[in-house]
Amino acid sequence: MKYWLMKTEPDVFSIEDLYKKPRKTEHWDGVRNYQARNMMRDEMKKGDQVFFYHSNCKEPGIVGIAEVAKEGYPDFTANDPKSKYYDPKNNPDKPRWYMVDICFKRQFQRTISLSELKNYKTLTDMRLLARGNRLSVMPVSKKHWDFILKLDNKGE
Repeated sequence: MKYWLMKTEPDVFSIEDLYKKPRKTEHWDGVRNYQARNMMRDEMKKGDQVFFYHSNCKEPGIVGIAEVAKEGYPDFTANDPKSKYYDPKNNPDKPRWYMVDICFKRQFQRTISLSELKNYKTLTDMRLLARGNRLSVMPVSKKHWDFILKLDNKGE
């Protein structure tokens, strides 16, 4: 099993929105970065665990956990001219963009903020905290995963 962090803007799609979906499951569409696409297409497997991260908001941070429910498949929004994720260069026979389905597991007792995460020595090499990292999908080490879970359980 692998561990991941996926960023979303809560005013676009929040953890509460995921919870309200049928079967608490939704596709993760609209990723238009090749590195993130490759991770979803090639590396994310059913059962992998995901930190759900709210970005571009008052308090960016990890707000809960989801699970990969369906492995990478072509992102159909790339072929829909009405979608904000439409890509006229996408070829349905040789798709450029992929997505996964994720399923809600639990919401944290509190947001574990980006500013808080930066305070822990254990997390200094976490990809999320790397300077200039703008990826919306990234791997998380088991060490970092376990440490962050303990932060939620503390309820600080």
